[in-house]
Amino acid sequence: MTAGSRTSEPSHGRVKRWRDRLVAYGWLVLVWNLLWGDFSWANLLGGLVVAGVVLVFFPLPPVTFGGRVRAGPLLVLVLSTLGELVAASLRVAALAVLPGHRPHSAIVAVRMRVPSDLNLALTAEVVSLVPGTLVLDVDRDAGTLHVHLLDTHGSRQLAENKERVRVVERRIVRAVGSAAEVRRLGRPAERGT
Repeated sequence: MTAGSRTSEPSHGRVKRWRDRLVAYGWLVLVWNLLWGDFSWANLLGGLVVAGVVLVFFPLPPVTFGGRVRAGPLLVLVLSTLGELVAASLRVAALAVLPGHRPHSAIVAVRMRVPSDLNLALTAEVVSLVPGTLVLDVDRDAGTLHVHLLDTHGSRQLAENKERVRVVERRIVRAVGSAAEVRRLGRPAERGT
């Protein structure tokens, strides 16, 4: 490593950090204006001040994205999620109108193979979008999602639902994960899942 390359790494890191802060600043200003429901000069100036105060006094932790977006797996993720939304909506609608049927709910803990903050958040969001499933808790330290299942009977269905959550995780990692994260998908799940 040469002296020039050593100095370029820290400056590149600083540029990336400032870029991330500017993006967060812009989003906070936009959210402020959306909350007011009116794009005016007063709201824009107020948003600039509030966003600055938030970022100074409540700094956001650095979120690293080491992956890359892959178009094919991303399309698979979107289409499969849309298909699951339709199928699950029909199942939940059928449960609502079935006379005398009492659904049996359950809560399962599913340990993720790639427990990064981004993967936990994306997997929790996609799982919670599908009717009949809801992520109740994310154990960041253990890399585990606690998922409520609307209608499940027996250990076989519990195992199928846990596998369904892991399939969502695989699709997300293949769509936006790093090469190392994709390789981790090949490993068996750790104990306690």
